[in-house]
Amino acid sequence: MSMVATAGADALVVTRGQTRAGEAVPPASGAPLAAGSLRATDAAAPLLTLQDISLSFGGVTALQAIDLQVTTGEIRAVIGPNGAGKSSLLNVVSGLYRPDSGVVLLGDKGFRHVPTSRLAALGVARTFQNLALFKGLSVLDNVMMGLVHHRRAGFLRQIVVSPRARREEADSRAAAEAMIEFLHLEPAKDRIAGGLPYGVQKRVELARALVARPKLLLLDEPFAGVTLTEKHELAQHVRNARDTYGTTIVLIEHDIGVVMGLSDRVAVLDHGRKIADGTPDQVRADQAVIDAYLGVAHEGETELVA
Repeated sequence: MSMVATAGADALVVTRGQTRAGEAVPPASGAPLAAGSLRATDAAAPLLTLQDISLSFGGVTALQAIDLQVTTGEIRAVIGPNGAGKSSLLNVVSGLYRPDSGVVLLGDKGFRHVPTSRLAALGVARTFQNLALFKGLSVLDNVMMGLVHHRRAGFLRQIVVSPRARREEADSRAAAEAMIEFLHLEPAKDRIAGGLPYGVQKRVELARALVARPKLLLLDEPFAGVTLTEKHELAQHVRNARDTYGTTIVLIEHDIGVVMGLSDRVAVLDHGRKIADGTPDQVRADQAVIDAYLGVAHEGETELVA
């Protein structure tokens, strides 16, 4: 899936938790809201904030007035039935979809439409529900592709292999090899990615997303299609990424066992609306979640039927 930014996004003056209409800044393609329009808070401010995000397709509502905050350093899950709007929400954050209304704040920068061309510079990386690897390239080359947007040597310098281009190539290789080691992919380093087991390919995509050390990592169903053992291993890698690099993670996933064991907080969507938001224990006990998604609990019982 290619990422294409579109032009003409309207902008509003925004402060955290508040938008004021009628104080527009000039429209720009993927431009942040006007300097000074966001009131910076202390270090505890959320890394990602969604304010009143709504999205529809041909009259069908995908997201309805979604508010969500993701605190720096947490693993934040978004769950819900098929068609609940989970992937649409991730596509808004990563700029693939332009919301009909609302604002996305990445740190202290607010966007009507997140610019996909600047995601890497904004410290955001993403994996996709369907693998987006270069299947004819080696694992090492795939992971190095995660650093392409961080190279500064121009195209001509790369062609003539200038000293700067050589240094960047060496740095990229070293960073990729370190991430391959971190995710225990050394035996597959020189193998063609398309010939690897599906669970290993999932780890390769995670390595490519992590190699640039993003502040925010968006994971779209990373555990789909892998074995139970691979789920446990991949969950540990995700947790290690947060603990080792301080990466903030937004996770969309259907496996409730994985979500409840891995996440710090969980938001639940149903038909494009947020119906619950809290710790795993709070969400597990929420009757609206039980009714909409997790099963039916008999009176007096607190366990959910997954």
